[in-house]
Amino acid sequence: MFSKIFKITQLSTIRLIVLFYGFAVLLAMAVLALPIFQNEGVNLSFIDLLFTAVSAISVTGLTVVSTAETFNAAGSIALAFLLQFGGIGIMTLSTLIWVLFKKKIGIKGRELIKIDQNRATLGGLVNLLLNVFKIILIIELIGTVVLGTYFLQYFDTWQEAFLQGFFGSVSATTNAGFDITGSSLIPFANDYFVQFVNMLLIILGAIGFPVLIEVRDLLLSKKEDVNPKYNFSLFTKITTATFLALVLIGWVLIIYLERNGTFFSDKAWHEVLFYGLFQSITTRSAGLSTMDVSEFTDSTLTMISALMFIGASPSSVGGGIRTTTFALMLIAIFNYAKGRQSIKVFGREIDNIDVMRSFVVINTATILCLFAVITLAQIEDFLLLPIVFEVSSAFGTTGLSMGITADLSTAGKCIIIFLMFVGRIGIFSFLFLLRGKVTKDRYHYPKERITIG
Repeated sequence: MFSKIFKITQLSTIRLIVLFYGFAVLLAMAVLALPIFQNEGVNLSFIDLLFTAVSAISVTGLTVVSTAETFNAAGSIALAFLLQFGGIGIMTLSTLIWVLFKKKIGIKGRELIKIDQNRATLGGLVNLLLNVFKIILIIELIGTVVLGTYFLQYFDTWQEAFLQGFFGSVSATTNAGFDITGSSLIPFANDYFVQFVNMLLIILGAIGFPVLIEVRDLLLSKKEDVNPKYNFSLFTKITTATFLALVLIGWVLIIYLERNGTFFSDKAWHEVLFYGLFQSITTRSAGLSTMDVSEFTDSTLTMISALMFIGASPSSVGGGIRTTTFALMLIAIFNYAKGRQSIKVFGREIDNIDVMRSFVVINTATILCLFAVITLAQIEDFLLLPIVFEVSSAFGTTGLSMGITADLSTAGKCIIIFLMFVGRIGIFSFLFLLRGKVTKDRYHYPKERITIG
């Protein structure tokens, strides 16, 4: 027994992270399989239970069964806690437990936190995660109160109203995409207040935990009149600029590409603006929707697929290649085209290793998704665009779908499960999982340039 535990502790940090997420999926399966959480007459198959558990832990939102028809009120609450578990990260909750029991967190534990939160150093990690937990909890609590109170006009009892508010707040903040309305946010397609609250919660969850902490520190410094010249980190500047730019570009493109489409043809100008804005924001990683996305034109669906592939910010609840990765790629291409030897942005110079890492992430993700698309196109009887859309949604842990998820074969569901899992743990964790022991080169060959492009 002790020898097995010792062997587990000797695993690499990455393998431990993946192992913990694997245990989380098994725990989610065990919880969701309990009859007390399911509606009467529900009989989930193993693959559907596994799919739902992975979708919950990866906070994706793709479902092969109707959440509202499968789980009762107690099951909805249990599912919300699983979304919390997957959204803020296993190491965040583990750190909270360690702190509550006054356990010292050693180097191994800090390395696990560093990998799980995509951090570069070991310094300040415990305080980071505690701050993350507090901020997310406060956001979800406010969201629950606001939505629950507002939903009193929609539902017959206050219990149902606040259950919808609680689940909706958690699902939006964690960018999970699950719903217990039975049709996402389509029932509130004309309620701009509900849409605005959900958009705000989605942004707060997807923009990145470090950004939220820095904004909080700025507000506190102004309140206490300390450090009035607060400077945001380069990470926050690039992340926020890229995030907002993608939202704006997506918003404009959706409205432009759908200008002659059938869905917007009978909509008022303010409806078009809100439909376009909500769908642009939800592509960051949320998966909630105020309409059936399959009603969009092919050009819009292709563009949305690209946005879902990019995903949310690093150290957030979302997946994809992440916003900073996309930003570094564009900045590197622009600087190379200008003939510059170094990459400078916001008064700082980007380390070449970060640029190389961004291209590694993008290329690896592209290869994985391309392989998944080709395989699914071979084994499934669907058109190519719905498959591309599904793959992008799974990898970006978004949860939007053109309606093919439930009709996938067992093999197809396994491919989507794999993409959701990789999207949650991140490309680097996936690559490090495959990597063997790092060894130093004992010798080098003469270097030679080759022709490229």
